[in-house]
Amino acid sequence: MSLAVGPSRFRIGSDWAAPIAQLKELYKDYPQGTGKFDDFTVRLEANRPWRRLIRPSVHIRADYMIADALPLALEHGLLAAEMAMNLQMALGWRRHMLLHASAVERDGRALIMTGESGSGKSTLAAMLGERGWRLMGDEFTLVAPDSGQAFAFPRAVSLKNEAIAAMEAEVAADRFGPLLAHTPKGAIRHMRPRTDAVARMGEGATPALILFPRYGFAREIRGLMPSETFMRLTQASTNYVALGEAGFRCLTALVGDVPALAIDYQQGAEAVEMVEQLWAELA
Repeated sequence: MSLAVGPSRFRIGSDWAAPIAQLKELYKDYPQGTGKFDDFTVRLEANRPWRRLIRPSVHIRADYMIADALPLALEHGLLAAEMAMNLQMALGWRRHMLLHASAVERDGRALIMTGESGSGKSTLAAMLGERGWRLMGDEFTLVAPDSGQAFAFPRAVSLKNEAIAAMEAEVAADRFGPLLAHTPKGAIRHMRPRTDAVARMGEGATPALILFPRYGFAREIRGLMPSETFMRLTQASTNYVALGEAGFRCLTALVGDVPALAIDYQQGAEAVEMVEQLWAELA
């Protein structure tokens, strides 16, 4: 199958029919089979012919791969496809500066959220996406080096563990993929963004606020020095070094133009309230 997510296009194949069927259902609102050239090729393959049938295990074969990566069970084939698409972007995309960050947009302005795994940025972006914001993505935010505009990569949101039930309580069941239990990161379930987020995924937005959320701590809002923001964002970017001077100029402009804050919170509803308050203060 051929699939477009944001500005990137993927050609995805598999030795098994099930992962492709699940992928087509999860991404049924996205452009497929566009007839344009694909940016990346991904295949889900058995390492040995008999592994297609006997204890089937999925190996990722793609333009960009990690040597000696462990295979996944066939029941996690959808997760393998999602991981493969993320890997292609992280290692191969050069048209934008790539930030490992979630992002949402309102009134043409973007809120960018980044932090360590488990910080809650994906869940917070998903919650905001159901509350009047346009979800731009939960995995990557793309920043154009020439204009500084943020662009979307709104693939299906990867919800983990407790976040699954939180979103199931407020989102229609037909927007979820299958529940993937016992993955290396626990339970995972993918959620398709709202149709308007998919339809508008080519629209850029002006970065207006950078947040570094941290889940599980007492409520607090802290300002950050530009130097700390710069260092944190270099760590969050997968292609900052590869872009060279263009990456440095892009990140310097982003840090210089956009305020940055760190927030601690204990519940998703609390984080949403904090974001709305901070956003109102910027207006």
